[in-house]
Parts: sequence; structure tokens; C-alpha cells
Amino acid sequence: MALYYFKAVSQNGEPQEGRLEGSDQQAIVLQLQQRGLIPLSVELDHRRIGLGRNRRRTSERRLQAITQDLAALIKAGVPLERALGIMIEVHDQADDDVRLLGQIREGIQRGQPLSVVLAEQDEGFSPFYLNMIRASEISGNLEQGLADLAVYLERSRQLKEKALSALIYPIILVLVSAVSLLIILTYVIPQFQQLFADMGQTMPLSTRIVIGSAEFLRTMGPWLLLALLLALIAGQRLLAQPSKRLAWDRMLLRLPLAGELIRRLEVARFSRSLGTLMKGGVPLLNALTIARDTVNNRLLAQTIGEAAGSLKEGKRLADPLQASGQFPPLAIQMLRVGEETGQLEAMLLKVADRYDREVESAIQRLLTILEPVLIVGLGVLIAGIIISILVAILSINELPI
Repeated sequence: MALYYFKAVSQNGEPQEGRLEGSDQQAIVLQLQQRGLIPLSVELDHRRIGLGRNRRRTSERRLQAITQDLAALIKAGVPLERALGIMIEVHDQADDDVRLLGQIREGIQRGQPLSVVLAEQDEGFSPFYLNMIRASEISGNLEQGLADLAVYLERSRQLKEKALSALIYPIILVLVSAVSLLIILTYVIPQFQQLFADMGQTMPLSTRIVIGSAEFLRTMGPWLLLALLLALIAGQRLLAQPSKRLAWDRMLLRLPLAGELIRRLEVARFSRSLGTLMKGGVPLLNALTIARDTVNNRLLAQTIGEAAGSLKEGKRLADPLQASGQFPPLAIQMLRVGEETGQLEAMLLKVADRYDREVESAIQRLLTILEPVLIVGLGVLIAGIIISILVAILSINELPI
């Protein structure tokens, strides 16, 4: 996506100018025409070439807070420019939000639409966010569009934070256990090697295995770390290839337990994105293309892209999704009911709520099983190492003098 500088006039002859992101000039012209503007010139913004890759991404928490506050002020009847001024006044002047809000306010004071001003910012507002704002501007209901955006951002952030919070304890447990094993094998075990040096083959098998593992880790540890680092770099480059990434994502969906969890998480994200866009007034085909970009799994994104192609041929959304076999049957049936009753956006949001709850419950169940398994497994491993050393020490008394 490149940044273009445009000049246009409204139907009333009022001149307008600004910057928009798009794949090419024709895409920018189409955006302007959809807004009821007559394009005069569209040129690549050479001052901002390459900046898109380095644009800072506003954190979800900051973006949600700004969106929520702005929606509340507009709902109270405060004009947009004044609402931005109030938000600037209540923020700490050293806060980055003040700089962002100030730039947005300056653009509004120049007479630019909010969606155009946001597209010009270095904060990297997502296409999803910009299209929601643009659709709400066209429908004349910016307040509702901002409120829907705030709800979407809050639900998405809550799901991520719950998953992350649930994983903190297992991660800490694994890290502490790994460090303990590393200390035992690289520092404690070598202290006994001199003691066992004269025992030769009389050492128990378990003790020889532990000492051999410790020696291997001490000599080959740096090389193993280097090999792991190279493997990660090579894996990252391979996954940058579309065909390899597609194969990897297909394999992830086939994993036991985790595959179904990933599928439900992606379906919830897609359904909430599409439902929110449609509720905000974005046409189904455009909303489907935007919602596809919120899906991380390439196989599911490809399925959604094929569904968009079927929509152009006059087919319904549920049929190609069901034919792919990648979407859960319950989600398909709910989408079909939504299409038949003309309430597709409402059913999409219900699908998202349903799978949000299922993902949360599945994570909790998985961790309920995982935590005792980790504790017992790592405890047995460390106890086995200690017992193997104690057995060797006790066997010293049995050696002939």
C-alpha cells in the first residue's frame, strides 16, 4: 500500500485535498468517487515513500481508549473538533496521545473527513479501522461507528489478554524448571565426576546416562543454541514464502486439540470483524475482503477469499465456506440462518460471542490438564537425576577395597 496525495472538489464545488493509502492511483480515484468527490489529481506522495513500513502501530489499549472517549463525547452532542480538544486538555501534555490527537484535530480544522486524517497519521491505523470510520461517515452516524469500533477493540483485546494471562504460569514453570535442570547438569553433576572417576563401569546405568548428558550439554551447548537460532531464522524465511506458510497453517489446523482451538479463535476473529464492518455500513463484499486480512491463518484466509469470489457470482456466503470444510458446522448454520433472515451481521456477532466463550473455556480446560502434567513430569525428571546420583554414591560402599 502506497500513500497518494490527492486534490478533488465536492459536488458543491468545494476544493479538498489530502492523502490516502491505496494499491494504485485507480484505487484512490475509486475511494474519492465513493465519497462523492470529483478527483482532480492523484499523485504518489514522494515525501512519505517507504514510511508505511516503519509506521508505528498504535497499541490496542490506547486505540480503544481514544475511540471510546471520542464516541462518548460525540454521543453527548459535542462536535468532533471540540471533542478532540477536550481529550487533549484532559491528557498529560507529555503523553504521545496528545501529539496524535493534536494532529487529528488540525486535519479536522482544515475541513478533512476523519477517515482521511487518520490515514495520514504515522500511527498506522489498520484498514479495518479506517473503513469502519469511512462507512460511518458516509452513513452519517459517526457516533455509532466509533462505539462499534470500541466494542470490537475491547473484545479482541480481552480475548488476547485472557489467553496470555492463562499462559503466564505454565511459561514461568517451564522456564524455572529449565534453568534448574541447566544448573544441575552443568554445575552440580560435574562436581561428582571426580568422585566417580575411579568407579569405571561399576557406576549404575542411570548415573552414566546423567553424567554423559551433562558432559554433552557442557561441550555442545553453545553449538546447540547456534543451531537453534539458525533453525529459527531459516524457518522464518521459509514461512515468508506463501506456499510454505500455507502448508504450515494447514498443518496447524490438523494438530490435535490445538488445531481446533486455533480454528475457533480465527473464526471468532473473522466473524466479529465482518459483523462489525457490516453493522457499520460497509458492503458485504468490501467487508469480506477487509475481514480476511484480520485472519492470521493463511488457509482460512484463502477460503474466505474464494468465498468473496463466489459472492461476485451471486452465491451466498455460507455455501463456499461449508464446501471448504474449514469452518465449524455450527458457524456455517448460523451464517445460513442470518442470510435467510436478512440479519447476517447480527448472526456474525453471535458466532463471534459463541466462539469467544468456547476458546476461553478450551484454554482453561487445556491449562487445567497441562499444569499438573508439567509439574509431575518436570518433578519426576529432576528427582530421577538426583536419585541416579544418590544411587551411585551409595554404591561406592559396595566396591571391593
